[in-house]
Amino acid sequence: MAKIITAEDIRPKHPCFDEEARHTHARVHLPVAPRCNIQCNYCNRKYDCVNESRPGVTSSVLEPFQAVRYLKELDKHIDNISVIGIAGPGDPFANPEEVLKTLREVKAEFPHRIFCLSTNGLNLEPYIEEIAALDVTHVTLTINGIDPAITSKIYRWVRYNKKVYRGEEAARLLLERQLACIPLLKAKGITVKINFIIIPGINDHHIDETVQVLKTLGADLINCMPLIPTEGSLFEEMPKPDQKMIFRVRAEAKHHLPLMTHCARCRADAAGLLGQDMKEAYTILQQISSTVAEDADKRPYVAVATYEGHLVNLHLGEAKSVYIFRQTPNGFQFLEERAMPDTGGGDQRWIDVARLLIDCRALLVSGVGDNPSSILKECGIKVVQMTGMIDEGLNGIYNNKPIRSIKKADAFRCGTACKGNAQGCA
Repeated sequence: MAKIITAEDIRPKHPCFDEEARHTHARVHLPVAPRCNIQCNYCNRKYDCVNESRPGVTSSVLEPFQAVRYLKELDKHIDNISVIGIAGPGDPFANPEEVLKTLREVKAEFPHRIFCLSTNGLNLEPYIEEIAALDVTHVTLTINGIDPAITSKIYRWVRYNKKVYRGEEAARLLLERQLACIPLLKAKGITVKINFIIIPGINDHHIDETVQVLKTLGADLINCMPLIPTEGSLFEEMPKPDQKMIFRVRAEAKHHLPLMTHCARCRADAAGLLGQDMKEAYTILQQISSTVAEDADKRPYVAVATYEGHLVNLHLGEAKSVYIFRQTPNGFQFLEERAMPDTGGGDQRWIDVARLLIDCRALLVSGVGDNPSSILKECGIKVVQMTGMIDEGLNGIYNNKPIRSIKKADAFRCGTACKGNAQGCA
């Protein structure tokens, strides 16, 4: 007698939430979220190291339009991709426009896949309605404790609504935003997994009270992961949790919530079966990330807000002109200086700026307001905030390399003998 096929038989399985599926169902992480809104003391997001496997690492960053191309190419090489996720390399909701655009475009091409997100939860709440409408069914929240006196030792700073918080104030704000999201996600039928990083001497004795609160709010399961002391982070000298500590923490957590035990600590660009990533995917990712949008030939230039033509060091609102550059076989070339529209006029000024830069694919600035940034993006101009050498920003735009933004106070410092005005050398 033929087996009756049920909806359960054909429903995609999530290998991170279903241990049996880890051997048969693949997942792909799309690295479309480069920025982060908190700084964890255990995190150092390093690029271009395919031999390093930990969260926050990617070999390239994709634009939303590139994500669909990447998935179509991976579909030719990886069998049974059931999950499409976004887990960084920063936080999805420090990059909400890029992430939501990616989800919309990917959903249109791959409607029957599972969609999941991994986030710190700080800025998640405003987008829960929309991600539910886009059929995101699984969300992972990293919550390392429910006592701000403890978690303040884990986070260096938290940036929320354009303000930076530190210490217990930062930890308390982050916790409030995280806990508020769990019942809201559950009300939408979304599965909620908690990631808890075991940090010796800080939160390893804080698991019982943490998991009790998370269970009360509706969390579905928990993943207790040992700290990776990452080079370049504040915790790089922190000892790793030993097996006895890991066992104890997981045993306490298991009293309250189901425990995930097969986590592979995936990169932000992971592709393939858990623990068996397809190495060729990194080459495909880099190839796709170097592709340009269909209208890039119509937008061959990049505009830069700069005082002197060497550094990105000017806020857009202060710019009376912008410098225009292009890429040539012999490097980046300065073309011209374009006068900006007069100040005043509200949104019309930024619409005029978009018209002025109609042949530019991107604008590099040291600062920009939300309104002009949104208007320029809607007009197809990528707005990048950074401080540093213009060539580094141009390399990031044209060659999809990470742009290292240095502190503004250090960006123009020449030494104690310098008598300049902190606007760069002429």
